Amino acid sequence: MARPRVHDLRQVLDTAERLVAEVGAGKVTVRTLAAAAGVPNGTIYHAFGSISALLGQVWLRAATDFLDLQTELAEAALGDAGDSEAAVVAAADTPAVFALRRPAAARMLLTVKKDELLGPQLPTEIADALLALDKRVVALLVRLACLHWGRRDGAAVEVLTTCVVDLPTALFRRALTGPLDVSAPIGADTRHRLAAAVRAVLAVPPPPRARTTTPTTKD
Repeated sequence: MARPRVHDLRQVLDTAERLVAEVGAGKVTVRTLAAAAGVPNGTIYHAFGSISALLGQVWLRAATDFLDLQTELAEAALGDAGDSEAAVVAAADTPAVFALRRPAAARMLLTVKKDELLGPQLPTEIADALLALDKRVVALLVRLACLHWGRRDGAAVEVLTTCVVDLPTALFRRALTGPLDVSAPIGADTRHRLAAAVRAVLAVPPPPRARTTTPTTKD
C-alpha cells in the first residue's frame, strides 16, 4: 500500500506560482519556496527533482489552464451563428477572465517572460509538453484566421497574434502589476477598449498572399 502524501504538491505549485508573480522567477529558490510553502527542502527535490523542473510544471499548468479557458470562451462566442469576430474578441479578453479566477497565474503569464522562468535543465517531458502547448496555441490562431478570413497563411496568423496576444498584453499588463493582495480586476473600460481595438484590427484584412511565379525560359 502506498504511503500517504504528507504535503500537498498542488499547494507547493500554488505557492511557487504566487512567488514568481510577486518577485520574479530569478528569486524563487528551493529554500525560499520551501519556507513559503511550509515544507522541507527535500520534499521539493523528491517530488520535482529540481527547481527548474518545478517552475516548468508551474508554467505548464498555468498555460494549459489558460489555453483551455481561451478555447472554451472562443468556441462559446463563436456559437451556432459562426460569429468569428466575437470569437476573436473573446479569445483576446481571456486574460481578464483568467485573472478573476487565478490572479497569480494571470500575472505570471502576462508579465514574466517564459525564457526567464524555464532554465536549460528543463526535463525532456516538460519541454515536450510545452512544445505541444505552443502547437495548440498556433492551431487556435490558425482556426480563428480560417473562420474570419478563410486563410491560414502566416500574414493572417500574424494579425490574429496581434489581436489575441499583443493587444491584451499591452492593455492588461498595468492592471496586473500592483500588489497581488490588493489588485483590482481588470476594469470594464479597459476590456471595452481592447474589444474595440481588436475589432478595428480585424476590419483591415491581412495583406494579400504572395504569389509564386514560375520562371520563364527563353528558347
